Amino acid sequence: MSTNVLPLSKPVPADSSLRLVPDVPDFVVGPGLSPEVADVVTLIGGSATAGRNLAETRRIFTQVRRALGPTVPDIASIREEVINTPAGKLNLRLYRPSFGFRPLPALLFFHGGGWTVGDLDSHDTLCRQLAIATGHVIVAVDYRLAPENPWPAPIEDGWEALRWLSNYAPLLAIDPLAIGVAGDSAGGNIAAVLALKARDEGGPALKGQVLIYPCTDLSASLPSHFAHADGYLLTRKQYLAYVANYLAGQDVEQDWRVSPLRAARFDGLPPTVIITAGFDPLLDEGRAYAGRLAAAGVPVIHRSYADMVHGFITMGGRLPAANRAIADIGRALASHDIYAFSDGGGI
Repeated sequence: MSTNVLPLSKPVPADSSLRLVPDVPDFVVGPGLSPEVADVVTLIGGSATAGRNLAETRRIFTQVRRALGPTVPDIASIREEVINTPAGKLNLRLYRPSFGFRPLPALLFFHGGGWTVGDLDSHDTLCRQLAIATGHVIVAVDYRLAPENPWPAPIEDGWEALRWLSNYAPLLAIDPLAIGVAGDSAGGNIAAVLALKARDEGGPALKGQVLIYPCTDLSASLPSHFAHADGYLLTRKQYLAYVANYLAGQDVEQDWRVSPLRAARFDGLPPTVIITAGFDPLLDEGRAYAGRLAAAGVPVIHRSYADMVHGFITMGGRLPAANRAIADIGRALASHDIYAFSDGGGI
């Protein structure tokens, strides 16, 4: 067993004039934001604009997320795993919050970044926070990215990771009856698709899903996509570019494996926690998904952060609401009693 503790991020100076990315001509901040959120939007606005070298865009995305995160918390162990899949090697990172006499529940986690940017390092601090707040082992997946690997490559990687985790859970001191999926943004899309797929294929059985401002309908047609199209960090132009990377010209927007909001039915899905942001183009997608699940009888806890923007949960060094949201996820899982002691799980 190998353990790798990553270096701590450097804190971001309080100077609001600090720029983490190159200036973007004619960049504006949308109205209605609080000063602290407007400051963050100004600070990193344009970090994912189209036209920059893709490798540089990816580097900046990870740098920004690590820089704006809170002080990196210590955790019991971090373990790197490499698994074999039909597509090749797949890297995973396991965050264990504690050691004890009983197996822990786990969340298979997929990072955001429009299926195009993001990696294990961009969401390292968030995964540590989630492990501590929930008492779960967080298993982060370094899935293949678009445009080099468009749909369905990330779904295929996610499915292989889920099957591996289900099969090898006992060897990892993880309760195989207490596994859930989680992700933010594009990662929330992958998690939601996997939950539907697992239901339809008779397993692996999931005990919960945590969807953080998830992409659930890639048509980008709901009102929030237009109301928050510019000035709120994720722009409509950026989002559509991400979707284009992911789909690579495939006419599959109506397919539930791309847009889980388009699924024919939502019954039989695991208890769900959904986080949304009030100034997010994806706000209405998260709301709609929560509504569909609730209408199908699925236990849902939806927490909306009315003054936040897309991506906020990785920015707890500047936005206290991010840290509250992580704590709320832990409380929501507990209130669902998803990982009940009666079945060998436990939080």
